[in-house]
Amino acid sequence: MASKAEPREVARYWQHAVVEGVDLLRAQYVTHRYGRHAHETYTFGLIEAGIEEFDYGNDVFRAGAGAVALLNPDVIHTGQAATPWGWRYRVLYPQVSVVTEVAGELGWRAGTPRFPQTVVNDARSAALLRAAHQAAEFGDPLASSSLLATALAGLLRAHAVPGPASDTPRSTRAPQAVAMIADLLAERIADPPTLADLAALSGLSQFALLRAFRDATGLPPHAYLNQLRVRRARLLLDDGLPAADVAARTGFADQAHLTRHFKRVVGVPPAAYQRERLRRAS
Repeated sequence: MASKAEPREVARYWQHAVVEGVDLLRAQYVTHRYGRHAHETYTFGLIEAGIEEFDYGNDVFRAGAGAVALLNPDVIHTGQAATPWGWRYRVLYPQVSVVTEVAGELGWRAGTPRFPQTVVNDARSAALLRAAHQAAEFGDPLASSSLLATALAGLLRAHAVPGPASDTPRSTRAPQAVAMIADLLAERIADPPTLADLAALSGLSQFALLRAFRDATGLPPHAYLNQLRVRRARLLLDDGLPAADVAARTGFADQAHLTRHFKRVVGVPPAAYQRERLRRAS
């Protein structure tokens, strides 16, 4: 008796054709695993088949078919299959400004909305998210922009709470030494100091610095640096630079090193990411 064929991995990552500040992903993953990372954007994912398992903050979640995952910006998370057959999903990545603008139109006070529930089983929210995502892939400009606004408003009304009237950036909440190190890593992204150098600059021991940095950012300094590198690489790829040049400019050892880290964060390799970016630009 013939065995059932294993599902293949496919992924497409692209920008919304009409609304600035919104990225989208449609993917089916089996063996792919996201490394620990965070997005500057919100992450709204609809599971269409299979089960995804992911660490988020200090908890582990599973999201099955029909579930919607609602991830807030700058929260460390992972992602992998919870079954041998993987999972298939659609994801919206709207920038904070896009979501706060919709919240303002709903009459919410100024501030960054938060989603206290990470995984919800809500058929209406799932339908709104699917319609907005499909329209962004196949619909006309009016339909895609209208359905996106409707979906974001629906998710906010059903599952979000207003943020504080005056949000404080993460860096000002972190200890002063950690904020200084984070700024230094951003400045020296391709030529970072050693851990001993960072400890000397911060006035902390190496162990104390590692612990304080992880407590403040969710990542140790080297992993935080790789996240900064991937974010910078995305900007350079958006500008049309070849992947080999991007790897050199962002401190990766070579193009293969860039590709490995890039896919663990974005979900697609740099070439596929850039192809969709340049297609939209043209």
